[in-house]
Amino acid sequence: MTASLVTPGMQVSTTSDCEAGEGTIERDGAIISTIIGQFSIDGGIGSVSATKTINTANIGDTVICEITRLNEKNGEAQILVIEGQTGSITPDQLYGQFRVTDLVDRYMHQTSDAVRRRDICRAVVTKVSPIISINFRDRDDCGVLHAICPPCGSDLIAEQNGDWNVKCPNCDYQSFRALADNFAAGWAELEQGASKLNNPGKRWGKVAETLFAKGPAGRATFIAADVREDGRERSYFRFEGEGGSGGQRREKAAPGTRLFVGGIPREITTEQIRELFEKHGTVKDCFLPAGDGTANKGFGFITFSSKDEATTAIGALNGHKLGGRRIAVKDADDDSKKGNNKRKDPEGTKVYVGNLPFKATEESIKKHFEGTATVNGMVLATDKNTGKPKGFAFIWIAEGDKGEEIVAKMNGSELMGRKIKVDIAQGGKKSDSKNTGGKDKPAKTSRELQAMREEEQDAKKPRRRPHHKKE
Repeated sequence: MTASLVTPGMQVSTTSDCEAGEGTIERDGAIISTIIGQFSIDGGIGSVSATKTINTANIGDTVICEITRLNEKNGEAQILVIEGQTGSITPDQLYGQFRVTDLVDRYMHQTSDAVRRRDICRAVVTKVSPIISINFRDRDDCGVLHAICPPCGSDLIAEQNGDWNVKCPNCDYQSFRALADNFAAGWAELEQGASKLNNPGKRWGKVAETLFAKGPAGRATFIAADVREDGRERSYFRFEGEGGSGGQRREKAAPGTRLFVGGIPREITTEQIRELFEKHGTVKDCFLPAGDGTANKGFGFITFSSKDEATTAIGALNGHKLGGRRIAVKDADDDSKKGNNKRKDPEGTKVYVGNLPFKATEESIKKHFEGTATVNGMVLATDKNTGKPKGFAFIWIAEGDKGEEIVAKMNGSELMGRKIKVDIAQGGKKSDSKNTGGKDKPAKTSRELQAMREEEQDAKKPRRRPHHKKE
């Protein structure tokens, strides 16, 4: 049979044609390839010959690896190849572990003081089970073969300068690496090899000890080669009207130019609000705080270039309908907005009106009470997100002394096909001598009044005679 290229998991034949051989397995009558290679049948045996040899590392093998992870006292390197062998590494031997004492013949405070991530190294395999362990210290040809400068990314060169043995030709970076004899290309020109620059067995000088005393964070460096470092001016994101992180704050608005906008639908964006207010003047700043999972929190602040423009915007947009809701526009510096003055309710007795039709309006409710009560004010409850009515309202009636009579007359009356509920709102009864028994006594709540009515009704009901059980 002619050989053909197969990949792992591919069905290459069936048990009716051949038996599973090297590089294959049998599953439910199918012959499945387990490696990449050439499939062939010879003598009734189906096998796959690997295109690339799979190698297994043994103790004493020399490997070329790349540093991938560094902890304080140990590290990890990816094994790229076993020297003297062609082919891939088995998956369970792709990474080798090492300790800080395996790096060089002198005391190292931590692994990153002798090697860095992305350094290419030569090492000896000292252990293969349960993990691969590697060593850089025992041979002069083992250690760092190639390294780049952390600040700028240039290739480092070997040069002794006190405690340091590598430097960057393009910047002022100097450091220490556990060098192999043939570090970089052409190290044959060094009489004793680059490993001599490691100063094995010697104590660190004052310069190095001063740096080590600063701790890991004090001597950490990172690759800085970046498009942001090409000489162009940097720009940082900032919210509109805000300064940067250097302690600058939002510019203080002149008195009367900053407006508070409430009742904004959650789906409205900053651009839409700005566009609406720009029709009435020059908007210097527009800010809508973001809410959880929504575009905004339902309010914002607009700053105009002059007080006259802000006043014009208040007159034109306060009560303006936006996205099904009426927005409120006021001077942000007004003390009444900040809660210093409690909102003053309209004069009269506050009355609850419930079970309203959803299509009921303030005008239709006022008309319903005409001839029975004089309505001084009204609040029709609506959903803060959709602006749709909730089916109840509060009204203030001028005839405070006749509140109970009006409630009794209007409760259960029909409005647009629905029987509405009318009652004195909690705390809504004004204090007077008739209802409270004195000027200094508080008004009764609706719950107290309801209880009094129920007691009066119970008193009028005839009492049942008790039935005695027959013995």
